[in-house]
Amino acid sequence: MQNMTFPRLLLDHARRRPQAAALREKEYGIWQSLNWHDLLEMVRAIAGGLAAAGLQPGQHIVVVGDNRPRLSATMLAAQCLGAIPVPLYQDAVAAEFVFPLNNAEVGFAVVEDQEQVDKMLEVREHCPQLARVWFDDPRGLRKYDEPGLSGLDQLIEEGKAYARQHPEFLEQAIERTAPSDVAAMFFTSGTTGNPKGVVHTHRSLIDRASAGAKFDNLTERDEVLAYLPPAWIGQNIFSYAQWLACGYVVNCPESGATVTIDLKEIGPTYYFAPPRIFEGLLTSVMIRMEDAGAIKKKMFHAFMDVAKRVGPARMDGKSIGLVDSIKYALGNLFVYGPLRNTLGFSRVRVAYTAGEAIGPDLFTFYRSIGINLKQLYGSTETAVFVCLQPDHEARADTVGVPIAGVEIKLAENGEILVKSPGLLKEYYKNPAATAEVLTAEGWYHTSDAGFIDASGHLKIIDRVKDVGRIKGGANDGAMFAPKYVENKLKFFPHIKEAVAFGDGREKVCAFINIDFEAVGNWAERRNLPYAGYTDIAGKPQVLELIRECVEKVNADLAQDALLAGSQISRFLVLHKELDADDGEMTRTRKVKRGFINDKYKVLVDALYEGKSEQFIETAVKFEDGRSGSVSATLKIIDAKTFPAVRSAA
Repeated sequence: MQNMTFPRLLLDHARRRPQAAALREKEYGIWQSLNWHDLLEMVRAIAGGLAAAGLQPGQHIVVVGDNRPRLSATMLAAQCLGAIPVPLYQDAVAAEFVFPLNNAEVGFAVVEDQEQVDKMLEVREHCPQLARVWFDDPRGLRKYDEPGLSGLDQLIEEGKAYARQHPEFLEQAIERTAPSDVAAMFFTSGTTGNPKGVVHTHRSLIDRASAGAKFDNLTERDEVLAYLPPAWIGQNIFSYAQWLACGYVVNCPESGATVTIDLKEIGPTYYFAPPRIFEGLLTSVMIRMEDAGAIKKKMFHAFMDVAKRVGPARMDGKSIGLVDSIKYALGNLFVYGPLRNTLGFSRVRVAYTAGEAIGPDLFTFYRSIGINLKQLYGSTETAVFVCLQPDHEARADTVGVPIAGVEIKLAENGEILVKSPGLLKEYYKNPAATAEVLTAEGWYHTSDAGFIDASGHLKIIDRVKDVGRIKGGANDGAMFAPKYVENKLKFFPHIKEAVAFGDGREKVCAFINIDFEAVGNWAERRNLPYAGYTDIAGKPQVLELIRECVEKVNADLAQDALLAGSQISRFLVLHKELDADDGEMTRTRKVKRGFINDKYKVLVDALYEGKSEQFIETAVKFEDGRSGSVSATLKIIDAKTFPAVRSAA
């Protein structure tokens, strides 16, 4: 695929298999298919409309919305013309659009619905170059009368007229596109300032998409469910780049609320989700089992004991013996098979998770019931695929082996350096930032600390800048890896988020967010009344539940001589959930540790000053756009720590 571009891949599929399904979308409860021939004609019409509107090669066009066939076609249409699609997060507030729109000098935007139109109109005074906005879904927009605002249907009609006047324009434009041309730009989450525009070429994206597809033997017969934000490069790779490289079917859910149902209906063969999705699915299963009858509950736990004991070995292709094979077969009939079907994973051949570390118990659970769950490592700048776990070599504590075309080496400070055909071309209009991450020899600085283990697998410890040292006290000089500690806390179903502090201090303290659904169910089963998140988060029984989780983490950390000093001495349960709308997290749900430290300095100080409680009032933004505040007096809990276990000489 060295000479391919995304538009050429589209042409190839449309010519070879015109009637094969390319995309499906669920509308009003019914799945509608779009074949490759009709997709090409849709792209032709949209490209014609954009050309008539004045979109030029090299210009940026913003695309905002959920996964929708006509939005994917818009990205392809822009690429056909040599323009550069820039997907933005659909759940971002309007103000977050201002920087990318101005930075990329965006004049055209194609958005999904009224919500996104309202955001574009809101920022127009700050983005004077934004001349045209087209919308896919016209509901609620009939009485809008704004200059430059029109529906995608109108753009398509104008494009059809343009195509009749210029019958060969699309093929000619596609012929002019080159693999080295810029294909798309993705903005980073901007954890430490303004987001950066990561520029990728057709070659870099298609190369990594193809390498990943070859690694897992993906074909046109596979099916995926596109439900994560298109602005996130992981979703873009799985449901756009690999879709065009392989020709498999991409299914678009009706809405975020129907994803679980749609997952079961489609039964994808290739699936990706961050750990929090797998955590949520498992939490829902365990909640349902708690409400099941005694016989069903006993059978579930009995067969799950078998699965945990022999399931992972079976997934790794190892012999588990005749008796265990029979027990597992019975478990598959009565528990694992129905469970996979309930989760929507009955046909999954390959499932991946990435973005954050996944808990060993969670990872083992899915593999034990026959789901080929694996981990991968990559980033926006590497076009995702750097390391993947081969079948039969999936482990919870690694992120896999370097795949075709990738070289890895470690810097003196333990930072992982990557060389790959999938590396970014540059950060848009930011040569200084580009020079910081790309060496003259072509090595990319990942900012992650890790090492290659004896089996050739990569292990990630934390972000290089976040790895610190305990200063003073009994653990003076001990390594502190906050992300490692936070991930261990999040392995528990009752803990949703955690933020650990300790660099330059004599002990480690933490903020914790409970999982409202899991803890709420736990409370209801114990007849513990509560009146919302803030109320339940402060209940003494809940604080004791979380303390037990923290101390289990401490006991586990004590087993690791390197990180035993990272045990949590004190913690508190926050009175509100950390939220991207409040600036506390990125749109990919990564905590902004520095921002949180500053925003909640009074709480951090209370943890380290030995206080037993602290009052806090916090401004919040509600989902409907209103502002308000949440206040509470938070209890500060001391947790038991354990002596480090010394390895035998």
